[in-house]
Amino acid sequence: MKYNLSKIMLKAWKIYRKTKDISFAESLHRAWTSAKAEEVNNTRIAEAKKAANVAEPVNTWTGWKKVGYEVIHGSKALFGAVPIWGSKGDSATYKASFFGKSQVQPI
Repeated sequence: MKYNLSKIMLKAWKIYRKTKDISFAESLHRAWTSAKAEEVNNTRIAEAKKAANVAEPVNTWTGWKKVGYEVIHGSKALFGAVPIWGSKGDSATYKASFFGKSQVQPI
């Protein structure tokens, strides 16, 4: 797989500035871990989406907010997935809930 080195370096700087008490080398390590986890995460999300029989575009609550939408109050997640959290450096997993395009409205 080919990685976008510019994106990885930008993420390393973002982690370095945001996180206190870590070296830049650790930030770069976390950025690489995150980049490598991206493919695994996309596969896990696609499998969970297929298992839930969802055809519409989906995103997390935060993901929708970043693109200018908000999840309608009271909406229940269509499905959950367990992606890898690479930017913390420990490759821990977390539970993410996904909402469909029909469950959001423009901000």
